[in-house]
Amino acid sequence: MMQAEKVAGDLRDAHEAVAGIQSPVPALSAAVRRLERRAVQAPALIEPAVKALDAALTALDDASSHLDAALRAADHDPRELERIEERLFALRAAGRKYNVPVDGLNALAARHAADLSLIEAGAEQLAALEVAAREADERYRVAAAALSGGRKQATEKLDKAVNAELKPLKLERAKFSTEIMTEPAAPGPHGIDRIEFWVQTNPGTRPGPLMRVASGGELARFLLALKVVLADRGSAPTLVFDEIDTGVGGAVADAIGVRLGRLGQRAQVMAVTHAPQVAARADRHYVISKSALDKGKRVATRVAEVAADKRREEIARMLAGAEITAEARAAAERLIKAAG
Repeated sequence: MMQAEKVAGDLRDAHEAVAGIQSPVPALSAAVRRLERRAVQAPALIEPAVKALDAALTALDDASSHLDAALRAADHDPRELERIEERLFALRAAGRKYNVPVDGLNALAARHAADLSLIEAGAEQLAALEVAAREADERYRVAAAALSGGRKQATEKLDKAVNAELKPLKLERAKFSTEIMTEPAAPGPHGIDRIEFWVQTNPGTRPGPLMRVASGGELARFLLALKVVLADRGSAPTLVFDEIDTGVGGAVADAIGVRLGRLGQRAQVMAVTHAPQVAARADRHYVISKSALDKGKRVATRVAEVAADKRREEIARMLAGAEITAEARAAAERLIKAAG
């Protein structure tokens, strides 16, 4: 519109020159009339000039008509241009205020309108959400209570089964129990219970959490009993027992070996042991040895698998020590056959 305003100004100036006060048309028309009156006296001189002047007047008339049409086409309300300019200034100011391009103001306005509608309907939505929250909380409480009840029933069976495993593991004076502490103020994805395994290692002593009360060897045997009882409930793919037989021998070591063998049917069990009763129960036997290198400056650790036909000799060595006797070999053979 601003460009049209400039074009219209030039058109008005041209129209004024052709048909306005300074127009040459009146003077040219008067000149033509005077020449026409003299045409009888000198036709050869006057007629060409009159024709040329008539053509010029016709051309000026055509030009005036074209200029009139152009002015009508370019005509607009100057106040409309002012209103549009004010609108553009307002849009640019809004873009700066909300830090968005002018073309993004429509989308921003739509988002604000949606936010306003949410605010206006906020009370209704809040009430619906509060109802949904109360219903979800009630469902959670019911499910958590049912889970707690199921856990209490399961602990009786678990405690009985674990305690039955303790005597063969030389923990006959110990007692295992599962403590369930219900904490309604701290609900979570696993219910409202906090569960701990407690043990009493000797009569008269105060029971407490397994991880704090039991010694290293006792802890390993308690965990072995737990793993054996829960073997059919799933397990980690690999279980590692480090010298679980420390401080025990004979029947207790054999009981440990039996239980490790049972666990080995459901998971991979690795046991570091000095007890031949435990080693005889294994499917594979590895010897770990250390040797000095560089004149004692460093030590190398070597792990070597014992071939199946060499296992009797290795287990006999574990039984007899440095000098392997025939009795040790016979005892080793009996251990291997008993394990098989």
